[in-house]
Amino acid sequence: MSSHELNGAGAVRTPRKAALAAWIGSALEYYDFFIYGTAAALVFGRIFFPSENAHAGTLLALATFGVGYVARPIGALFMGHLGDKFGRKKVLVFTLLLMGVSTFLVGCIPSYDQIGVAAPLCLVFLRLCQGFSASGEQAGANSMSLEHAPEERRAFFTSFTLSGTQAGLILATAVFLPISQLPEEQLLSWGWRVPFWLSAAVVLLGVIIRRTLDETPVFQEEAQAKRAPRMPLVELFRDYKADVVRIVLMALVSAVSTIFAVYALSYAANTMGIARSTMLWVAILTNVVALAAIPLWAILADRIGRKPVFILGAIVPGLLMFPYLWAIGQGNIPLVFVFGILMSGVAYSASNGVWPAFYGEMFSTKVRLSGMAVGTQLGFALGGFAPTIATALQGTGDMAWMPVAVFTLAACVVASIAALTARETYRTPMRELGRRQA
Repeated sequence: MSSHELNGAGAVRTPRKAALAAWIGSALEYYDFFIYGTAAALVFGRIFFPSENAHAGTLLALATFGVGYVARPIGALFMGHLGDKFGRKKVLVFTLLLMGVSTFLVGCIPSYDQIGVAAPLCLVFLRLCQGFSASGEQAGANSMSLEHAPEERRAFFTSFTLSGTQAGLILATAVFLPISQLPEEQLLSWGWRVPFWLSAAVVLLGVIIRRTLDETPVFQEEAQAKRAPRMPLVELFRDYKADVVRIVLMALVSAVSTIFAVYALSYAANTMGIARSTMLWVAILTNVVALAAIPLWAILADRIGRKPVFILGAIVPGLLMFPYLWAIGQGNIPLVFVFGILMSGVAYSASNGVWPAFYGEMFSTKVRLSGMAVGTQLGFALGGFAPTIATALQGTGDMAWMPVAVFTLAACVVASIAALTARETYRTPMRELGRRQA
């Protein structure tokens, strides 16, 4: 297959270049997003929310992680309108710049001891900016790669967006490994700031790459024929309300990711006394496995359909959350690695690998970015507060983790039921996507 294919009125389809731009941009953007979650779990409670009750400080710090998801639905309305009216490329450049500036400034905030309540207020504001940026990142990258991809390999090429997200998590966790080994005083004074400052260099690279990418052929056709909607959101909520609600519910599966990346890290390090570096290695190895698993699940989805792969990738990790949290509660490090890799690295990668194509194929070109952005960000907003809810639900004693595991499984069951109601689209031609008769 050639990486350059003529499509429509002389438009050029460049699937490999679009997939690479999606992968690199998502890796850089989600590096920024994930270092915040790691810092919130490990140090923000003591820096910005000092309290005699360490559990309360951690709860407040994790709440600021969730705040980033509050801005996502609002940002999705703006980014969706911008992307469907003016093009995917503009969204991708803007989101990367906003995320980079916000992340760098988080590393510059003085502590609570230095400026009082202004410190957590600045932290919350910049977290809202991060969430606003992330609201359009995946929807824009997914729309771009989906619309450049060959018909029979749409899941494979769109999966690179999520592979990039996993790479960003690996990079973020790897950066914190040496930082977490610093003496406590250095970690809390300047060490935690270094990963945030490093974002300035990587974002510049991402912007350069994305500015060289062509707009998608199907969007160019819509624009040249003057079929691009004046108000994409009006058309979206008029014609695709059921699909938006369906995606909101399906996106609840993201609770697996946030519970694994944020809550379990905090529970292991702050409650069970497991070394921070050990849990960071769990995250790194798990996401290395996910890098290989995501495109493999996507290839399967191109052959047998989106629905069976997604549902498998929702139910199985929900069930595996029980032995994973049990292993943490027992302090059984080998089993923490085994169940962590099986749950998040292998099983969860099935839903992660297929949803970019699955969600995007529910909509026509005119409202695709809006539909994915609004649906996913409302669902991710709920998933983003999962670590906060989990911390509040956490019990005491040997079975303290049980309410958290039940909560995670419930979210996965809801996502699976929603997926069962969706149309199967893996054999539907691009120009027929979003049409009811298709």
